[in-house]
Amino acid sequence: MPDLKPTQRVLITAGGSGIGEAIAESFLNNGSKVHICDINEKILNGCLQKHIGLRGSVADVGNPADVENLVTEALNWMGGVDVLINNAGIGGPNSNLEDISYRDWDRTISVNLNGMFYCIKNIAKTMKSQKSGCIINISTASAKVALPGRSPYVASKVGVLGLTHTVAREYGPFGIRCNAILPGLINNERGRGILSNHAKEKNIDFEEAEKNFLKYISLRTWIDPSEVGELSVFLASPAGRHITGQQIGMDGNVEWEI
Repeated sequence: MPDLKPTQRVLITAGGSGIGEAIAESFLNNGSKVHICDINEKILNGCLQKHIGLRGSVADVGNPADVENLVTEALNWMGGVDVLINNAGIGGPNSNLEDISYRDWDRTISVNLNGMFYCIKNIAKTMKSQKSGCIINISTASAKVALPGRSPYVASKVGVLGLTHTVAREYGPFGIRCNAILPGLINNERGRGILSNHAKEKNIDFEEAEKNFLKYISLRTWIDPSEVGELSVFLASPAGRHITGQQIGMDGNVEWEI
């Protein structure tokens, strides 16, 4: 894993658990200052106690005022932000499009897409003044293949790709890079929960559900959350200094989803 400057300052949304916590741990292990947020205060506090040196705030990224407070708190502590990881996201409803409520649609878009806009908007001036910055937006492999019954989620995550490309073009002249990571089937509580639900729906056991999913992944593999963390560290390192505007799959090549 590439070395980072000890002073690199990192802000990660939804860093209290799952992929976000793995990313935070990867940066902490490389000597960075890391500030996270989470909507759940209990989860946030548990993560802060677990990782020495980590700091954080309670924030709902779908709320602009929360994001403004989050960025202010991070800047007051770190004095700047070199790396912004937009990780916060929700699964949204699992239903036919015509049965999805306006409220569920709006909430999914608000957290998954608007939240990234709010974070970038509030950190852009700081990065421009530094004449440097790395923004990493977490999308999903589902953005490549679509996913019936998950239209708000997929629409929001495809929107993330468009936002990523546009930010890369708009802010590139200021030395700011922006890339998207598209994780696949993540080997954590949430990922295994998805398979467990599939098994219940199809009245099959977990092992058969796992085979059903893995047969559509070229490498027939789960992805460990730490792999997303390691990729994030690489993109933010000097080795990734010329990588921007890219959609990078960390998924073993998801060919299709059921």
